[in-house]
Amino acid sequence: MGMTVGGNKEIAAEPNIVPLIDVLLVLIIIFMVITTNSTGLPALVPQPAPPRTSAEPQTIVIRVMPGGKLLINQDPSDWDTLGARLSEIFKDRADKVAFVKGDTDVRFDQVARAIDIMRGAGIEHVGLITARD
Repeated sequence: MGMTVGGNKEIAAEPNIVPLIDVLLVLIIIFMVITTNSTGLPALVPQPAPPRTSAEPQTIVIRVMPGGKLLINQDPSDWDTLGARLSEIFKDRADKVAFVKGDTDVRFDQVARAIDIMRGAGIEHVGLITARD
């Protein structure tokens, strides 16, 4: 609290708001810094592809099944040949985007292993597909 002393004989108590303004300015600066540095991971959502006349599907989905089984779209695959098959599929494509889907009974480390193999095969963007409840 501050006091005003003047020609008047009365003493009036006035609140000192300078420290309050200093605290508010510091909080504003902190919130500005926090909001400008918050970035998340980019999310890819599968988009419907336009009708194609060729037999090659546009969207590639790797499905990790229980028991170590894999499906590339509807074709069965295994862990040893997954990287080579993906490299063959994506060698002539300009957009290197694929999706991975793990069944509900599959541990996440198996899905992470599939993502690692996909990235090693040259796929730049890997999207995750979750089950609808």
